[in-house]
Amino acid sequence: MILILGGTTEGRAAVQVADEAGECYYYSTKGDRQEIVCKNGVRLSGGMNAVDMETFCKEQEIHLLIDAAHPFAILLHQTIAEVSLKLNIPVVRYERKYPPRDESVIWCENYDDAIRRLEKYHVNKLLALTGVQTISRLRAYWAKHPCWFRVLNREESIELAIRQGFPKDRILFYQQGEDEYPLIKQLGADAILTKESGETGYFKEKVEAAQKAGIPVFAVKRPVLPAHFINVFGENGLRKQIEKLVPGFFKLRSGYTTGACATAAAKAALIALLTGEEQWTSTFTLPNGEEVTIPVTRTQIEQHSATCTVIKDAGDDPDVTNGSSIIATVEVSAEKKENEQVPPQVLFFGGEGIGTVTLPGLGLPIGGPAINNTPRKMMIQELTAAAPHLSTIKVTISVPGGEALAQKTFNPKLGIVNGISIIGTSGIVRPFSSEAFISSIRREVEVAVAIGVPRLVINSGAKSERFVKAEYPELPAQAFVHYGNFIGETLKIAADLNIRQATMGIMLGKAVKLAEGSLDTHSKKTVMNKEFLKQVARESGCTAETENNIESIVLARELWTLLSLTEQNKFFPRLLQLCQQHCQPLLPHGALTILLLTEKGEIPFRVTPELN
Repeated sequence: MILILGGTTEGRAAVQVADEAGECYYYSTKGDRQEIVCKNGVRLSGGMNAVDMETFCKEQEIHLLIDAAHPFAILLHQTIAEVSLKLNIPVVRYERKYPPRDESVIWCENYDDAIRRLEKYHVNKLLALTGVQTISRLRAYWAKHPCWFRVLNREESIELAIRQGFPKDRILFYQQGEDEYPLIKQLGADAILTKESGETGYFKEKVEAAQKAGIPVFAVKRPVLPAHFINVFGENGLRKQIEKLVPGFFKLRSGYTTGACATAAAKAALIALLTGEEQWTSTFTLPNGEEVTIPVTRTQIEQHSATCTVIKDAGDDPDVTNGSSIIATVEVSAEKKENEQVPPQVLFFGGEGIGTVTLPGLGLPIGGPAINNTPRKMMIQELTAAAPHLSTIKVTISVPGGEALAQKTFNPKLGIVNGISIIGTSGIVRPFSSEAFISSIRREVEVAVAIGVPRLVINSGAKSERFVKAEYPELPAQAFVHYGNFIGETLKIAADLNIRQATMGIMLGKAVKLAEGSLDTHSKKTVMNKEFLKQVARESGCTAETENNIESIVLARELWTLLSLTEQNKFFPRLLQLCQQHCQPLLPHGALTILLLTEKGEIPFRVTPELN
């Protein structure tokens, strides 16, 4: 069993991760004000002291503590540390992302230090953004100087401030998304005092507002956490630690893409070359901004190059590259950099087992290595940040045995020869489990029904969800459900739960499969059928030339540029009609709107039926 200590944005994210498993867990907050849906968890409220937490952990057989509390919840961190050591329970800390410490900020070790520094710099009027709990700690300052505290607009916050003797007329209320600059100017504050609360605490925005107003920023450093806490910086890192520390909580383990492994290996090789030291781990940033760490199994350092190996771990996904060695060799140029402001040039080469691109449509140079754009961007970001002084960095990726593995993939059909592709848009491999995924869809739709959403909006994943949310800004988050590849199963669930209004957002790659009748659009189950697309073009009145040109496309998204505007206005509505014909019967008592999404999030075509 798992106990999550939350009440924060990180706590909300931890709940989302735990809910994916479909297993029971506990979520504890000090108060009960946080609005959160624990689909599989038990919500607890009320603070726990060390005795309470120890008793609870023993009685409920807790095997993992997840500390997702506020970074300044010092007493809670201490309690978690004490209980974890006494009961030998591991602790995962869901840490916030903190920007580098700005040298223009006046950093304070604690609140006593902050008072000393405020007096030293002769700050007379202060805007304190440190919260109602810090009023008593700063009494020695506000008792002598004009000071305003901004707090949450809650009755208990006001009562606490007044109990501590703070003037009621100097209490300000926080508004979500509020810009501090007008407030600073209105008060005529000499400085602001804030906490190092990270990105989710809007620390950067507070600093920028003060700098715009031309006043100094005093910031209390975040407390140092116990050394035995295991830090993670996002949902993927948290899931990996749960999989490791509580085996079986997730039915299937997640993994890393070849792109993530290549990035880890390339960065490790560059650092090995620069430092002359063998590397055992590699830390890098995923496309979503999360920092993760992957083991490095081998390092070889030469005079002008270094090579590192990462073993591909696909988790429990049936990936042909699972267990393969992803090898990166990095060479750097000795020539002097002419312009220090220009980042290093990163050149990519394909070694053993890496395919060569032979057809257009993949967004990669013909004749070049099959290293997709997202892995390239990840490597460029990591390598240029690690060695901005270099002029050129050459990266060669190899996968021994890759040519044989490629025969088990769609690479030959895509025109990629002699090896595999280095791929991955997220860096993470989600294990493919039909039963577990469909069960999670049902639970999400049940929640949507329970809270009475007027419309269910289904979409393939996070990217398309961002696009369709813009179409329905008035709907709550629970109205949006990912169908992944299980369009048919999702619609059956919606019908079973008597959904009357539904919208499906779909991108072209899945739409061309759905239009042919494939209600499960996973690439392992179905591929784009060019003969079918040519038939749709013919039925839509496209030219014979267009019909012939469809034969040359590799990816469905090429249709956006292949078709003229006139042909698009014929072809895509017909495609959506076919999608509707396959989907609407699965939702017999509801109306299904289908939105066709572009890669940029536009919705150029849609079909909306009348409710029977």
